[in-house]
Order: sequence, then C-alpha cells, then structure tokens
Amino acid sequence: MRRLAFLLAVFTLFSGTIVLKPLPAAAYSYAAAGAEPLLDGREALFSALSAGNWDAAQKAVDALKPEFDYLDTHEEPGIKKAFAEAIAAKDAAKVRAAFVLAASAEIERRINGARDNLKDYQTAKVLVVKAQRFYTAIAGDLPPEVSKAVSADLKKALDAIGNPGVFGVGAKKPDPAAFAEARNAVLKALGRPG
Repeated sequence: MRRLAFLLAVFTLFSGTIVLKPLPAAAYSYAAAGAEPLLDGREALFSALSAGNWDAAQKAVDALKPEFDYLDTHEEPGIKKAFAEAIAAKDAAKVRAAFVLAASAEIERRINGARDNLKDYQTAKVLVVKAQRFYTAIAGDLPPEVSKAVSADLKKALDAIGNPGVFGVGAKKPDPAAFAEARNAVLKALGRPG
C-alpha cells in the first residue's frame, strides 16, 4: 500500500511539473517575412505621380536605386534606364510601365527561387507569397485577362509546393511538375523569358 501511495505521489508531482512548465511550441508562419523595399517604395512613387510632383517622384526612384541596381544587373537589364527616361520625360504611364517591368522581374525571381527550394516547404511558400505580393502591386496595371491568369497560376504554384500538415496529418508532397507548369504559365502571361 505504501508503494502505491509513493507511486501516486511521484506521478502527481511529475504530472504537476509538466502541467506547470509548458514547453515552447514550434510553429511556422504563413507570412512572407522581411521588408520589400520595392513594394514599400511604390507607395511614395505613386503618390508623387498622383500629385504631379516630379521632384518627389525622382526622390522615390533614387531611394529605390539599390533595388534597381540589383534588378538591372541580375534580372532585367535596362530597368534603371526605363525609370530614368520615364522620370525625365515626366511620363506617369511610362513610370507605371517601368514599375510593372520591375515587379514582373521580382515575380520571376521569387518563383524561380521557390522552384529551386521546392523541397523546403517554408522557403518555397514564403517565396511564392512574395511573388503574389508583387503581383498584387501590379494587378491593376495588367490587362484583365493577364491579371486573372497570373492570379490563378500563382495559386496553382502555391498549391503545388505541397504542405507539411500538422504533425504530418494532412501532409501533401510537393508536385514539381505542377509547379513547373504553373511557373511557366505565370512567366508567359507576364511576358517574361523564363
């Protein structure tokens, strides 16, 4: 009997300790972490365009110089020139077209990164979500049929990366073929070389 009482006391002590000291839960975020200077700078640029304030528009473009330098070097040669010419001409439509070109290059960059990281769910998901954010920024400047196609194909790309599930329940493996098809469709719709 004493042994049973001792075991119950030990069990109560340990179970109380476990309840009183919860372990930290590991989780992953569905948010696309990190700032996106091009998207953040878009607001200042487009506000300046709406006000017809070309000095402010130039300052907004100057603030985005590191982004344009990267894109010009690695993704879209001529992007800096497109912005410079559009600002010099004080042509808001050309500035918006240059922004669409820059955002399209970013979409291509992010979706290619997701393709290259398809086995890493979190990285692939963040990159596709970032591509969707760039798409959202330019959706109104795209022809409706292009916008609709890009939106649908980005959703397909997101679905194709799979899902780890919760503790493995509901897990879905990535589908590289479906991802490649969605990626190619997005890039084709945006007129990207791919």
